[in-house]
Amino acid sequence: MTAHALFWDRIAEKYATDPIRDETSYEEGLARVRHWLRPEMEVLEMGCGTGSTALKLADSVMRYEGTDLSKEMVRIANDKVSGVDKLSFRTAGAEEVTGQWDAVLCFNLLHLVSDPALVTRKVRATLPKGGLFISKTPCLAGKPWFGPLIWGMQVIGKAPKPVHMLSPKKLEAILRGAGFEIVETGGYPKKLPNHLIVARAI
Repeated sequence: MTAHALFWDRIAEKYATDPIRDETSYEEGLARVRHWLRPEMEVLEMGCGTGSTALKLADSVMRYEGTDLSKEMVRIANDKVSGVDKLSFRTAGAEEVTGQWDAVLCFNLLHLVSDPALVTRKVRATLPKGGLFISKTPCLAGKPWFGPLIWGMQVIGKAPKPVHMLSPKKLEAILRGAGFEIVETGGYPKKLPNHLIVARAI
C-alpha cells in the first residue's frame, strides 16, 4: 500500500463527517454535471471518496461505479450504498482506470495524482468518441502562497503528496493534449480556483 493511500485511509472517518464548506456552490456544480448526464449512460467516478457525490448523481444514469485508492474510503462508501442497485464502489487508484464508459467524472482529484497528463490519457482510452470527461480541480497556481503552506502541512502529515499547483490554462491544455475538446468551464465557487471542465472525447 502506498503512503498516499495510507494518508487517505487515516483520515477517512473524519472526511466522511466533515461538512461541505459551501453547500450552494457544491449543488450548483452538481447541477451542471447532471445537465450532461443521460439515463442510458454508464459512468465512472474516480476518487469517489466516501461516496457522497456518487449517491447524489447515480439516479441520473443507468450504471454508476465509484473508485478510490483508499480502502477505508471505499468501505465507508459501500456502507452507504445498500439498496441502490445501479451504484457500486471498489478500490482502485486513478492510474488504474480501465473499462469502457460513457462518461468519467473526477472531483478534487487531478491535482493530487502523480501525473495528471498520464491519468487524463488513460481516461481518454476508456471513452468512445463523444464520451465525456467531467472534472472539478482546485487550480492553485494563482495562489502562490499556498505552496509553502501545503509543504508545511505535508511535513507534519496533514496534507497528501503530491499536490500540483495547476492553472486552468494548464489543465485545459492537458485535456486537449489527451484528445479532448473543452465544451464547458465554470468556477464553483467562483471566489476559489475550483475549475469545472466538461470535455468531450474527439
